[in-house]
Amino acid sequence: MAKTANRNLSPKKVEESRTVMTEMIMPNDTNPMGNLMGGYLMRWMDIVAAICAGKHCEAHVVTAAVDHISFQNPILLGDVITLEAKATRAFNSSVEIYVEVFANDIKGQNPRRCNHAYFSFVALDDKRKNPIPVPPVLPLSSEEQNLYESAARRREIRLVLAGRIKAKEATEIRKFFNDMD
Repeated sequence: MAKTANRNLSPKKVEESRTVMTEMIMPNDTNPMGNLMGGYLMRWMDIVAAICAGKHCEAHVVTAAVDHISFQNPILLGDVITLEAKATRAFNSSVEIYVEVFANDIKGQNPRRCNHAYFSFVALDDKRKNPIPVPPVLPLSSEEQNLYESAARRREIRLVLAGRIKAKEATEIRKFFNDMD
């Protein structure tokens, strides 16, 4: 049986689990054009998101979904990247994590936002077998509040695409489009 009685499920501020990771792009990280290979970046994004989710949930977590990794700007050999992860919203036993990737050269010049994605994680009990409840996210800033509110729509889209709910059951998505009228 999962050990949940002693877990603190009080709302947690986004900043409490915010996680930052830095990497330098080396020759073995790049493709023949001298750009960071996308698979390496996705791995680092998953790692920073998992650390953030684990801190938020105070539990072991597993990646359940990744939404739309956007490759906006190339990351070059010798660039330094900063990956920033933060919890956006919690749902029962899962938490959504937003990851942004920024790059600049070794001198700190040419700063740019290169990538972003939403990751979903499920928290597991100490035996790493069964899902457990997670603390709610407490958004404080307007940016945190916007990410929190839009997370319900992103979750429904994930559930529809995974076949776990039917599109007609996606009330948050319908509300969003009805509000646009």
